[in-house]
Amino acid sequence: MVYAVHFAVAVLACYLIAQVLTRSTWTYDSPRVAIICWQAVGLALGLAAIGLPLAVGLAPYEDGVGDALIRLASGELAPGFGLAHAALVAGGFGVGGVLIGTTVICGLRALSAQRRHRDLLTLVARDDPAAPGALVLDHPSAAAYCLPGVRPTVVVSAGTLSLLDRAQLAAVLSHERAHADERHDLVLLPFTALVRALPWVEWVRAARDTVALLVEMRADDRARRLHMDGALAAALLRFAAAPSRVTPAGALGIAEGPATRPLPITLSVADSHLDARVRRLLTSGRPPRIRGAVALGITATLVVTTVALFVG
Repeated sequence: MVYAVHFAVAVLACYLIAQVLTRSTWTYDSPRVAIICWQAVGLALGLAAIGLPLAVGLAPYEDGVGDALIRLASGELAPGFGLAHAALVAGGFGVGGVLIGTTVICGLRALSAQRRHRDLLTLVARDDPAAPGALVLDHPSAAAYCLPGVRPTVVVSAGTLSLLDRAQLAAVLSHERAHADERHDLVLLPFTALVRALPWVEWVRAARDTVALLVEMRADDRARRLHMDGALAAALLRFAAAPSRVTPAGALGIAEGPATRPLPITLSVADSHLDARVRRLLTSGRPPRIRGAVALGITATLVVTTVALFVG
């Protein structure tokens, strides 16, 4: 049962770290480090959720999970191993099947939506020298998004071209290319799948929303380094004031998604996803390297320990 206790502690540690990351403010200054921490927590949580029922079911073997599974697969039944233990082992594999299956389903649905939208773009989108490297969709609503994949496509609407000036548009295009370059769709996929697998768990949904916001902030950083100060923030403000914004399923948009928590700056209006990002872009600050390094070290230790429990 020692291994079962270790896996239970890992599950609890993942929950506590997720709560800390959700409420921390340093993550806004170091979104890349925070995203890595979230990915580590997600991986450790998945492994621990699978390992806990396996460890309890394989307790009669008095071995590590890996060795016990090998002995069980070879037909060796330990003294005291009964139907209840077999059910727990099956439950562990069931948890793994649900997590993997849900991730695959979410990925296939996203790919299907992206393929349908690409087929539509071939019919209605056009090239425009005002938006180099992007396709322009003749639609009055404000839209700027990236269809990720092996051949990513950046799309802006005619409404966006009339909404932004040249510098602002260039910053928005860089933001969308950052999504494509760093494959942020794959970063979000496991968290989207976890929400689908556990729709009743509120902190899992909060984690997914937090990662989605961090992904946008990471793309903001890439765009900010390439363009004049304030261009992207001004573009986001114009998107916020636009009467309607559109982002299709399977895409990563410039101005989509709710904020999960406010920045520690007082405003007279309600916080939103765009508000948080604009205030961050307009607030200079040095990334808190010590806190980021500590968080990264803790989550890396959690992952290594959880993996070692499986191997042992």
